[in-house]
Amino acid sequence: MKAVETADLRPGHRISRVIKGGWQLAGDHGEVRAAEAIADMEAFVDAGITTFDCADIYKGVEEMIGAFIADLRRRRGASVADKVIVHTKLVPDLSRLADIRPHEIEAIVDRSLQRLQIERLHLVQFFWWDMAVGDPVASLDVLKRCQEKGKIANLGVTNWDRGDIARFTDAGFDVVSAQVQYSLLDRRPANGLAGWAAAHDMQLLCYGTLAGGFLTDAWLGAPDPGFAFSNRSLVKYRLIIDEFGPWSLFQNLMATLKAIGDRHGVSLAAVATRWVLDQPQVAAAIVGARYARHLPQTLEVFRLALDDADRAAIDAVLAQSAGPNGPVYGLERDRTGRHGSIMKYNLNANPNDKVHAEASA
Repeated sequence: MKAVETADLRPGHRISRVIKGGWQLAGDHGEVRAAEAIADMEAFVDAGITTFDCADIYKGVEEMIGAFIADLRRRRGASVADKVIVHTKLVPDLSRLADIRPHEIEAIVDRSLQRLQIERLHLVQFFWWDMAVGDPVASLDVLKRCQEKGKIANLGVTNWDRGDIARFTDAGFDVVSAQVQYSLLDRRPANGLAGWAAAHDMQLLCYGTLAGGFLTDAWLGAPDPGFAFSNRSLVKYRLIIDEFGPWSLFQNLMATLKAIGDRHGVSLAAVATRWVLDQPQVAAAIVGARYARHLPQTLEVFRLALDDADRAAIDAVLAQSAGPNGPVYGLERDRTGRHGSIMKYNLNANPNDKVHAEASA
């Protein structure tokens, strides 16, 4: 088995190029068996997938990862536990943007440290729902002060394109990464952000690589399901497929990926992930594998090298795609539109609230 590839965001901040995602563990995507999910995290670390993604607004996920790290530290020592790199996010509620105070921002950082049971957050990825409301630069400055206090190692951002990020780099912030949606179905980061990032020493961390599971064998040859999903993730990515082109074009892409995967002896999901990892300025793909049974297929990407014929076959399908178009997160930013109206904008409890006991049970 080939070793898991790594990337350096900054000196001393080395990550696995596949990151174990946490959104699917937040309870809004079907049943989550917390004890099993926590136990299975060890298999990912031992396989070389040492980087975990979460957020202050993913209910219970920081606690799960914290419980795992603490247990790993007790059983196998600090040298093993310290291999785990955690990327979290800080997302103030939309309703609080106008009046959130610096001490409240720092309290969210302190709460994440408490939940994760670590002394310093490896990466805090900042997001602000509406740049026209409040003072996002001042809030990121609070995080810089937290950095100076040793509470945070590095700062990143999420769901912004170059225009928004430039507001912070121009103010002197060292933004090491941007977490953005990037997949064969959504190539908006290639519309300028990737090139800009290269010029500003910033790398891309990509979610939605498998479009919530749509870019897997389970959907190969499947009829169009419409939008009747209770899982919000599937609704989100079904909307992206709608932007990409008709369901028939999506199935054409799936058949192409399947043929390439069969030729290399890997799954179509591995082909989709490899394509993203091969894009300029991409440091890692975030894959939402909940349990260890998904691990062997997740690792397939590291023994796959796409050749010119593979890329040409994929490009021929992508050339027929209608979108999505525009800037990163542009469609989602319209809170009254199809993409924005399914989101939840006020998930951050009072930073001084106690950790949810039921979430870590």
